[in-house]
Amino acid sequence: MITTRIIGGLGNQMFQYAAGRALALRNRSGLAIDRRAFADYRVHSYALDFFRLDAPDATVGGLPAQLESARGLRRLLTWRKPVRHVVEAGLRFDPAVASLSGNIYLDGYWQSEQYFSDFADVLRTDFQFRHAPSPANAALLKRAAADNTVSLHIRRGDYVTNPSALAVHGTCSPDYYEKAVKNLMEECGKDLVAFVFSDDHSWTRENLRLPIEMVHVEGNVAEKAYEDMRIMAACRHHVIANSTFSWWGAWLDPREDTKVIAPARWFADQGMDATDLVPARWNRL
Repeated sequence: MITTRIIGGLGNQMFQYAAGRALALRNRSGLAIDRRAFADYRVHSYALDFFRLDAPDATVGGLPAQLESARGLRRLLTWRKPVRHVVEAGLRFDPAVASLSGNIYLDGYWQSEQYFSDFADVLRTDFQFRHAPSPANAALLKRAAADNTVSLHIRRGDYVTNPSALAVHGTCSPDYYEKAVKNLMEECGKDLVAFVFSDDHSWTRENLRLPIEMVHVEGNVAEKAYEDMRIMAACRHHVIANSTFSWWGAWLDPREDTKVIAPARWFADQGMDATDLVPARWNRL
């Protein structure tokens, strides 16, 4: 059995699920998810229920003994096979993790498609959205899929308001988005329509100046952020922020000729190595 710990925002949760699901498929075993950390986590909520994936919650048999004891679960554990607790060692892809076997508990973020790219089709099926879009989102979805569109994600929020988050992540400048759109116009034509996704549309309206039509996708509250991701994935091309949310919005687009532009520097903290985070086929700018 493979068990994966789930924590963080929607994008992080998807990475954790994807790494666990792929490892389970390689092992021809089941996958369980450990969502217990959300009991006292106030930043984000568990969000994988928005997808059609089917993974049961972890049981006693799938958890490392030390984690059970730490949670006050006093049990005799000698009756079952030991579970290996694998903690992520760093941001770079670790091929040893991808080849593990046995009873494994994954504890990390696993932010590289190299952990699961061999099962991309399976994961895109798992990440199909469970609920139909609202009428307003359905109209946007139809237009995003029909036009020569590009999704633009501007992530601000705690990247701006939280000094610690700002020091680690930083934000992408208007210049980044302007250069990215210019790059796409040269390759894809000048009739692009930008679908703008952000947690701060007031800022984007005041600071983003693009030579193409912009459609500001507003109205989806945090609890329904998956609606934004669904529309992102329908767009023809993608300009992502240094955010796992728009990373997945682009990755869920299965078209081989889609163009994705990602920031050359993912983290403001130069000590953090994001070499394996952005797929090699995407353009870094």
